[in-house]
Amino acid sequence: MNVLVYAGPEVLQTSLARSITLLKSLLSPNYTVQPISVQSLSSHPWAATCALLVIPGCSQRLSFSPSTASTIKSYVENGGAFLGLRVGAKTGWSESTLRFQDEASGASLSCHFSPGGEEPKTITLMSSQGESPVVHVLARYSEDSKPAAVNFKASRGNVVLWAVPIEVPLVSQDISDVHIDVAERRRLGLVRETLRLLGLYLPADSPSVAMQLLPLVLTGSPSRPGVVRQILDALEIQIAGKLADANDTFEFVDTQHGLERLHRARSQLLPKDVKPVIVFLDGTSPQLEDTPLFNIPQYYTDLSAARQQAGCPSNPVPWGVGEALLYGEVVTSTQTMLDKNPRLLSSLPVPFLSLASHQLAGRGRGGNTWVSPTGCLQFSLLLRVPLSQLPATKLVFVQYLFALAVVEACRHDNIMGRSGEAVRLKWPNDIYIVDGEQKRKVGGILVHTSFVGGLVSIVIGCGVNVLNGPPIASLAQVLSTEAHWKLNLERTAATIMATFEPMWNTFVSEHGSFSSFMDLYLERWLHSDQLVTITTTTPPRHVRVTGITADHGLLRTIPERDAWVSRASGSDDFIDLQPDGNTFDLMSGLIMTTK
Repeated sequence: MNVLVYAGPEVLQTSLARSITLLKSLLSPNYTVQPISVQSLSSHPWAATCALLVIPGCSQRLSFSPSTASTIKSYVENGGAFLGLRVGAKTGWSESTLRFQDEASGASLSCHFSPGGEEPKTITLMSSQGESPVVHVLARYSEDSKPAAVNFKASRGNVVLWAVPIEVPLVSQDISDVHIDVAERRRLGLVRETLRLLGLYLPADSPSVAMQLLPLVLTGSPSRPGVVRQILDALEIQIAGKLADANDTFEFVDTQHGLERLHRARSQLLPKDVKPVIVFLDGTSPQLEDTPLFNIPQYYTDLSAARQQAGCPSNPVPWGVGEALLYGEVVTSTQTMLDKNPRLLSSLPVPFLSLASHQLAGRGRGGNTWVSPTGCLQFSLLLRVPLSQLPATKLVFVQYLFALAVVEACRHDNIMGRSGEAVRLKWPNDIYIVDGEQKRKVGGILVHTSFVGGLVSIVIGCGVNVLNGPPIASLAQVLSTEAHWKLNLERTAATIMATFEPMWNTFVSEHGSFSSFMDLYLERWLHSDQLVTITTTTPPRHVRVTGITADHGLLRTIPERDAWVSRASGSDDFIDLQPDGNTFDLMSGLIMTTK
């Protein structure tokens, strides 16, 4: 879920920057905190994935258009959360930018956003009829006891307004050094309580996992004892040697010294200029006490069983998908380690899996951040194939193929069974859970390609929320309590790898044709007969989804008004669309034509 901070031209940049920094420090990794422009606020479908809308202090009077104000009002009164900073307010006053109303009591609260820099605003608790308003005072000014912060229930939504610049650290204000630490802790405590009051789930104040970079672990399946030696040979590296690349420098260390460094790194910061890689030769793996968040021996056991069940080749060359693993408990990004290090990318034998329990800078589509609290499965899979086998024009289908493999894996009896039918595809590269009318994102795919010497290297990045608790939607949340025991990260990763391998082999053998998978893909996706809107035409045009194109994987639609003519008359009546690249959600049809 997103916490969106308004970043329009009226906003004070200092208030915006401080608000984002503060909210990230308190809410990460449970929420993605990001700015939202006035254009996005008025035209993008942000409300569906917004846990909180924040408006910082303004340098000039804020005046939303009637349609934008109506969108915000609708979001809040239909169950959304709103936080206003440096905001003045009155009850029962209607001449304002935003006016929230509680239908049950008839009470209303109006917010006015006007310039004033660091100066506090006023909150007047007297309705126009002179009645006592339904407003809860959270804080008062010490000098005159006037309200400094209030909470108002707007129908099903929740509004908190702070008249003071609560986002500003007290170290930058005129308070004596004797009291600064105490006062700052009280300020942060007030902000935390504000966020909880608005319905947000805050991470534990003292997380059990230290979020600092830890050494990586290089292993191979016990059934493939020569995997790691082949990887070292391909990299032309020896134990105790270093590989300096464009983005990272990797130091390969033996098992004994590497494990000592791993345990020492849990209490000491590692040097940032080198990433240690602990080498496990001859099919050996670390024990659970060494990697407590991911049981590597159990993963290989589950992978062997899943490969047998999926009918994977018994002796693939050089090895099967998932049988060569680079694991990190805490990494920057599995995707960045591969696609930003060209020497590593071009030299590693494939298939090669990089998997992490936590990412500090996980990447999503369109520059989005993929948050990764405990319970999230995130990995990047490196593949390489000649362009003569897989033409560049067909690479777009790789994201569809892998997303389909994830959805199919969830339906396996050893993962979710019948409950996996709730896991669906959202074009072009997202995984959703459908629970009645509610649709929640639980995963996504990001594909990076590079071309060298007639070969294409493909890095498939994937994140799936498996065991996360609220507010993050996850696979576990649609399972019955009795079925929770069989869902774990190791088995989920293994099943995805084994499900994908035969699909990938078919895809490459058919030179990138998606025809063998098209029917199943359309059966598993969310969009059949969905009505969407082309926003790049004037006026916007309504069309209905029929499928994806077999040549370029675009979204195929027919004009809504002439649907019966389009079906009868042929391809000239189809409109093929591509994603608009917005940072929120394509469910509301924000897509653009390619014509």
